[in-house]
Amino acid sequence: MASPRVRKIADRIQVIVAEMLERRIKDPRLGFVTVTDVRLTGDAQQATVFYTVLGMDAGDEESAIASSAAALESAKGLLRSEVGKQLGMRHVPSLTFVHDALPETARQLDEVLARARQLDEQLAASRKETYAGEPDPYKKPRVIGEDDADDDEDAGESGAERE
Repeated sequence: MASPRVRKIADRIQVIVAEMLERRIKDPRLGFVTVTDVRLTGDAQQATVFYTVLGMDAGDEESAIASSAAALESAKGLLRSEVGKQLGMRHVPSLTFVHDALPETARQLDEVLARARQLDEQLAASRKETYAGEPDPYKKPRVIGEDDADDDEDAGESGAERE
């Protein structure tokens, strides 16, 4: 889809299919389907419609996807004719519906990142900063009595040596 014309047609197909699913398709097998993307070949002969099925439980997920796929497959002719009417093209692209696995992949990636973040926090909490030696090994405590006495003795010796 390098051409801007093809991209505009794909965007328009996405809007048309989404509106048709919302308003005119009354199939009970059709779940809460969201059209996520449409990819059109360069010659505008084949359109791949990516969709997700939202608002379902984890155990019911696969059956809802399968029933929605069957409903979309049965409504393919009606959807294609409506796309042809609204686009006014001589050759209407054939529609292929593909379940978009991006939301599930993103959810799994978020779970992995949350688990890594939790392990990092546990490691940071267990880490205790201790030094191998003194906090500052170059600083020595000054003892007032000894240093002053050494200075007096050194001063006295050097003064005696001068005389």
